[in-house]
Amino acid sequence: MDSLLSKFGALGLTAEKAKEAAGNKKLAPTLSELIDATGKTDFEKTPGILLYTLGTTVTKEKTPHASYIAKAIASGRIASTEQLSAATKFCAKNDPAANEKAFDEACGVGVVVSDSEIAASIKEVVESAKELLLKDRYRAQGKLLGMVKKAPVLRWAESGRVKSEFDAQILALLGPKDERDDPANAKKAPAKKTTDVAAAAAAVEATKPAETKKWVPTPLETMFADGDISRLHKAGENPQIKPELTQKHLEATKGMVITRFPPEPNGYLHIGHAKAINVNFGYAKIHGGICNLRYDDTNPEAEEQEYVDSILDTVRWLGFEPDNVLYSSDYFQELFDLAVDLIRRDLAYVCHCTAEQIYEQRGGANKGPRSCCDHRSRPVLESLDEFQKMKEGRYAANEATLRMKMDMEDGNPQMWDLIAYRILYSSHHRTGNKWCIYPTYDFTHCLCDSIENITHSLCTREFTQSRQSYYWLCDALEVYKPVQWEYGRLNVTNTVLSKRKLLKLRDEGFIRDLDDPRLYTIPALRRRGVPPQAINAFVRELGVSTSSPIIAVERLENHIRDCLNEIAPRIMAAISPVRVVLTNLPEDYLEMIELPYKSNDSSFGSHKVPFTRVLHIDSSDFREVDSADYYRLAPNKSVGLQNIPFPITCTDVRKNADGSIAEIFCRYENEGKQKKPKSFIQWIAECPQLGSPIRLDEVRIYNPLFKHANPYDETVVPGGWLSDVDRDSLQIYKGAIAEVGLWDLINKHAATESGKKDIIDRHPENIRFQFTRMGYFTLDKDSSMSVADAAKTTKGNDVKLIMNRIVTLKEDPKK
Repeated sequence: MDSLLSKFGALGLTAEKAKEAAGNKKLAPTLSELIDATGKTDFEKTPGILLYTLGTTVTKEKTPHASYIAKAIASGRIASTEQLSAATKFCAKNDPAANEKAFDEACGVGVVVSDSEIAASIKEVVESAKELLLKDRYRAQGKLLGMVKKAPVLRWAESGRVKSEFDAQILALLGPKDERDDPANAKKAPAKKTTDVAAAAAAVEATKPAETKKWVPTPLETMFADGDISRLHKAGENPQIKPELTQKHLEATKGMVITRFPPEPNGYLHIGHAKAINVNFGYAKIHGGICNLRYDDTNPEAEEQEYVDSILDTVRWLGFEPDNVLYSSDYFQELFDLAVDLIRRDLAYVCHCTAEQIYEQRGGANKGPRSCCDHRSRPVLESLDEFQKMKEGRYAANEATLRMKMDMEDGNPQMWDLIAYRILYSSHHRTGNKWCIYPTYDFTHCLCDSIENITHSLCTREFTQSRQSYYWLCDALEVYKPVQWEYGRLNVTNTVLSKRKLLKLRDEGFIRDLDDPRLYTIPALRRRGVPPQAINAFVRELGVSTSSPIIAVERLENHIRDCLNEIAPRIMAAISPVRVVLTNLPEDYLEMIELPYKSNDSSFGSHKVPFTRVLHIDSSDFREVDSADYYRLAPNKSVGLQNIPFPITCTDVRKNADGSIAEIFCRYENEGKQKKPKSFIQWIAECPQLGSPIRLDEVRIYNPLFKHANPYDETVVPGGWLSDVDRDSLQIYKGAIAEVGLWDLINKHAATESGKKDIIDRHPENIRFQFTRMGYFTLDKDSSMSVADAAKTTKGNDVKLIMNRIVTLKEDPKK
């Protein structure tokens, strides 16, 4: 181990990375051999990184001349990831030692791209997209950089020089970034002095925070503009065990990119799946290809139709439409026939070992020597007969399995005679009781990809070791072999995504169901009111790489907040209302005030609300003891009312027997010249005849379910992840109220989806709005209201309104 640590450290790896590599049974010997092939013991940074990259991607089938490539890296002939990728492709089909000139030409060895060539090539791309740049400015930068890197002239150019010249040309065209590119830096216009009552109303608007620039979600192209995924093979370039397989594949695909999203229907999709959906559907879309949704439904004990429906609904909700909706179960007969073929090739056998015996054969707990099963050498005809017995149900569950005859001596556990079929006496959601044997993921996945002519099998890093067995099985059966490429999965802080752990949270009463808005399953995020475009923008901004960092959930919240700021109308509400009486107005005073749903944006429209003698404000807008840093209502102090031209002044306070505030008495300052108030608060009038205020049964405030960013970190959570649950993460407020504009929003939503009697059947989470100065909210599905009720201006007895807070108006500074 020490010698490996020293050898790997010479590549420039950190001590932690070197230790990780030395402990990897597959990577360690491969990387060590590559280093030995160079004849060197010390490396500069770039060759060291490239050698490590080669070691992590090399396979016997894909890279038969890896030692040659390693020497080319050490000598400096291969000096970039682009050249390394080209070298790998060349060596997959050719012997580089036999034709070094062709190797050098294919890999750009010795090619020098001048500064003038770089500048001219970038200028050509920038000019072609000038209109887009002038329109979207720096938001188009990612997409354009991807176009630049695909320019043939720049393929072998040094990436640092390309980026510097690109930045310089963009700066010359657009100038420095300003408020158009970073709305947070926009300067607020100074408020104008008002000298008359007519101008007082305008002064109200002038004191409001400026709306940010129009939010533009991260474009899909950004995900694929850089990194290895921008340099993946073209359809038909992946080598096959037989040349005719490539020809047949291209005849079927016509060179089109075909991907698939293959979830198992045994639970709800989560935020990590949102990335997978964008990667698979997105990669196909930007390359003019197609993407199928294929359910990996080979385990009838765990799968349910509810999850099948939810997955398709989620894919469509995120804005993608599968070209085909397929199931692994579509191919059960074909997969069975392939299993029989594998047995006939003497590459599979029926095994009667227990799970414990198989575990010991693979080295057991001590990771000792591996041994072959006694059944491995049974005659082919005997295995064929035994497999037929399995199919006919003549064995009990776990009495027999079909195992693939792979390589027990290989360092990769995915080559240790994996199970291909097992016996399960469970009814399948599509095939019923037709089958009692079901193929495993390791047998099914690659063969379904092959049957469907998938050109790019994109999956997360936990399947890296499976790549070898994926290729082995396709070659063993001599069928078309797709290329598998792995990327880093998405994890976020302050949550858990494991299906098993989510079920434990539910079963132990921490949450009510798997769509609890504190979770990060897609149905939970959707119920909370999170817009799909915000989720897409979040995962696209992160890009696609091989690393799997834990992303701070605040980054997702920022996208949600920016999106909602753009799409959500504003209405006034009070979560903890307090009654206010304007003593100098008559009891029957009624004035209708027209309010915009969003200031400075007429496209949202407007609505009218009553203004009367009795109002309600939120308790947070009143303080009995004033202070210099407090600008809202207090005894003998004036404050403005939103969208009302005159302020109010507190003259008296009446309390309940328990000391709580019963009423606040104020004077409406509508006579004489008034000093402009320093702040404005929201209000809701009491006007029963117009249904004001609207009574809210519950307002639910959701905070992080877990107290720490990483609930699995035993150094800060010694009691285990379940002990980190914050039992106060859900706060429920009763007695909240809202202004009557809420009815208009509900009515508009009801009109968009016809044929459903209950509003809650019409996706209430799509009714999103901002409670002014309080946060963004939506209607929860626990609400109840008929379409007829929504058309009324008064609340019926059968109406129940429950609000979810989606996100705060700005990030909590304590985070």
